[in-house]
Amino acid sequence: MFISSKNFITNLNNLQINFMANFIKPYNDDPFVGHLATPITSSAVTRAILQNLPAYRFGLTPLLRGLEIGLAHGYFLIGPFVKLGPLRDSSVGLLAGFMSTIGLIVILTLGLTIYGIATFGQEKVESANDNNLQTKKAWDQFKGGFFVGACGSAGFAFICLSSIPAFS
Repeated sequence: MFISSKNFITNLNNLQINFMANFIKPYNDDPFVGHLATPITSSAVTRAILQNLPAYRFGLTPLLRGLEIGLAHGYFLIGPFVKLGPLRDSSVGLLAGFMSTIGLIVILTLGLTIYGIATFGQEKVESANDNNLQTKKAWDQFKGGFFVGACGSAGFAFICLSSIPAFS
């Protein structure tokens, strides 16, 4: 009985492996790429979603890319500080969460500044394409847009949380 159940399990595993082999293949049929093309990673829906992210969308200036990314991040960063921070049960919990969010945004912007200096250095050569994030000028615009967008959306979230009674 043990041998037959072992054979059944072995056959079942082989069936699952053969079944999945029809769906998971090397990307572009090149096994040396180090990426597997699955129905999720290579579908048109996934490609469409990724192409609509501000980092990959065509036609955006670096300032607008940074602004849009900052708007998204500043808006959701305030929540954990307000709900999970050490002053969450006090009367100044919302203000403390907002100030903590602004502090984190400053730290993230400093990180973007350090990355820009380390990657692009003090280069003076400008490329013909200003929408490319691979230049010092474009990275500085991206960083500025991120800071303004993140602080603005954190402020908007603070106003929403403080003025809407259901969130209090």
